[in-house]
Amino acid sequence: MELHWGPQCQIYVTPISNDEICVALVSHDPHLRLDAALPGFPEMVSRLHGTEVSSMERGATSSTRKLLQVYQGRVALVGDASGSVDSITGEGLCLSFRQAQVLAECFTAGDLRRYQQEHRKLAMRPAMMARLMLTLDLKTSLRQRVMRAFNSDPRLFTRLLAMHVGELSPLDFAANGLSLGWQMMTA
Repeated sequence: MELHWGPQCQIYVTPISNDEICVALVSHDPHLRLDAALPGFPEMVSRLHGTEVSSMERGATSSTRKLLQVYQGRVALVGDASGSVDSITGEGLCLSFRQAQVLAECFTAGDLRRYQQEHRKLAMRPAMMARLMLTLDLKTSLRQRVMRAFNSDPRLFTRLLAMHVGELSPLDFAANGLSLGWQMMTA
């Protein structure tokens, strides 16, 4: 996946098959369309030159929603119905699968209160990453400092990606946060 930041938007390029990619626009401006945004990304325009569009442009509002309660009686909500994390994190399906696994265990044990607690824990990391990504979107100077930090220590991005997908312990998480902070101060 590629992420390109521009002054009014972000463009994501994701492979979806051997010969097809998805080009997605994310913007705070609900009227901005991909064809109007692309001129701000000349390298991408040249790479897309001569390609064929295989589907029509589609769009939807993306946001983070947190519900106070995700179950009542023997009814429980899973996935986007139980709240959602902004699509910028790419965590939607993964989070739904993790919630479903915990929910199955809770149904078996007859304890949906535990599902409520585990649901909150599962959403914490993706919600934090969404806030970070959206902050970088709004604050150009902060985004530039973060990118300089990544350039000065390329392993830092790899470690932060591991944080994003939940592969690190809380101690590693804290150490990477400190490392990023230090790199931002010195980059």
